[in-house]
Amino acid sequence: MSKSIETERLYFRELEPTDDAGMFELDSNPEVHTYLGKNPVKTIDESRAAIAFIREQYHTNGIGRWAALLKDTGEFIGWAGLKLERNVNGHDSHYDLGYRFIQKHWGKGYASEAAAAFVDYGFYVMKLEKINATADPSNAASRKVLERVGLKFIEIFDHEGEEEVWYEMVNPNK
Repeated sequence: MSKSIETERLYFRELEPTDDAGMFELDSNPEVHTYLGKNPVKTIDESRAAIAFIREQYHTNGIGRWAALLKDTGEFIGWAGLKLERNVNGHDSHYDLGYRFIQKHWGKGYASEAAAAFVDYGFYVMKLEKINATADPSNAASRKVLERVGLKFIEIFDHEGEEEVWYEMVNPNK
């Protein structure tokens, strides 16, 4: 597995324990969690635990969310990538596309750039048959990103008592 991906402005690599301050800045902001259950982290130890959990996914599943850094400065701006999800919307397993950025980096096109890079990675490197994503139905910005990179809205579904939207893209090379 490739350990990094580069786009025009971004560099992606596996999350490291040293990303804890950036992860805390990201996930302690209530605005970032508007569509994520409104439950931001309260301590940096919660961010460290999240990084450890994601690093275990690399070992167990061969993939997980990766750190997103600005190429020109190396600044940590969030994460993006694919992860293996299980038992969501009637699917035993699927590869979920996701991204989350520190608020000051919103509105700059980084989510679209990241999502496109990981769609390519999933289809060309991992040779996946399909990629899925879920979002809060009212998160228009995230939904626009998913549609911009080629995922199609399939349905609204109930996920643990909350409405979510289900997106899907089939590998065009298969």
